[in-house]
Amino acid sequence: MRFEHRAVPIAVIAMLIDSIGFGIVLPVLPSLIVELGKVPLAEATRIGGYMLAVYAVTHFFAGPVIGSLSDRFGRRRVLLASLGCFAVDYALMAVAPSLGWLFAGRAIAGIAGATYGPANAVIADVTPPEKRGPAFGLLGAAFGGGFILGPAIGGLLADQGARAPFFAAAGLAFVNMVLILAFMPETLPPERRRAFDWKRANAVGAFAPLFQSAGASALLAGALVWQVAHMVYPSTWAFFAALALGWNAEAVGWSLAASGLAMMFAQVVLIRPAIRYLGEERTVLIGLASGAIVFAGYVFVREGWQIYALIAVGALTGLVFPSINALLSSRVDPSNQGALQGGMASLASIAAIVGPVAMTQALALGAERGHAGGAFLLAAILCLITFCIFLFGVVRRPGRLA
Repeated sequence: MRFEHRAVPIAVIAMLIDSIGFGIVLPVLPSLIVELGKVPLAEATRIGGYMLAVYAVTHFFAGPVIGSLSDRFGRRRVLLASLGCFAVDYALMAVAPSLGWLFAGRAIAGIAGATYGPANAVIADVTPPEKRGPAFGLLGAAFGGGFILGPAIGGLLADQGARAPFFAAAGLAFVNMVLILAFMPETLPPERRRAFDWKRANAVGAFAPLFQSAGASALLAGALVWQVAHMVYPSTWAFFAALALGWNAEAVGWSLAASGLAMMFAQVVLIRPAIRYLGEERTVLIGLASGAIVFAGYVFVREGWQIYALIAVGALTGLVFPSINALLSSRVDPSNQGALQGGMASLASIAAIVGPVAMTQALALGAERGHAGGAFLLAAILCLITFCIFLFGVVRRPGRLA
């Protein structure tokens, strides 16, 4: 594969390593909470949910700040600082003596974890607008690939104790920092930088340069609703599979791996020809239509093979977010790409706060009535809403000639 700039593969590899480090700790986090909090597993699950909320809230506020800092000081410096904080954070969590330390660690991770914004800004800096969709897709694939490899590695390291994966995550963050320090060039030249402005360093201000662009508000609204719908997977999948099919942890793990591979296939292989022949807007619509069909299909699933058939069709949903990101990026000048990507990170944080609550409640309500598909029914409805927002607010918006 030919890259537009040598910084692109480094950013992709850095994102892969970063998400592996995050995923490594997931299998052991419940047992570490049980150990430190001296609580049963059910209560540890609730505490884990609160930790996710702490991470998402701090990430929401930090995303635009980190993105704006990268517009001021360059991508490389901000990525190095964030990864250095990550390394220290995981090391502290590895020796945490109490639950309070774990919560503090999750808060720090939410702040330092806004690396996705500057990494996307690297892509925007060096890639022509018409080629950004596939490039953003590579970052998405790297992020997803890390969540396949990370939990698997973490499960293996768990034999060495609940704290071993945290030490491994700290080591990976340090390796990532060295990789960027040694090989990644700065992609934002001084003449394209802008002064740091607190008015831009928030979720609303980050999108200010977009609001003069037709269809931008609909793009942002659609991106948010879509991400809330997509939270059905991380927040309910294991519970859904157990309730609907009686699957154990191993079967759930295989299905998640298959889903991750399908997404990677779409974001690495399919997105480039899709955007080339259809354009970003039609590619988004195809991905959203696929999502609505697949989410609705899960409501009626009764056999295991049906899950894998739906996963295959659902690969097309991997086309949605990179295409939306490319459309938004093309509407912003080079000096505001970091702020834009920081704002997108905040949108993802809102989805990470709202989505799990909405989806788990929908799952519980359905299960109480003898049907496990309530969360996916809600996701299908949200996907249809996103389709309508995008179709009538972007593709066929009032005043548009084409």
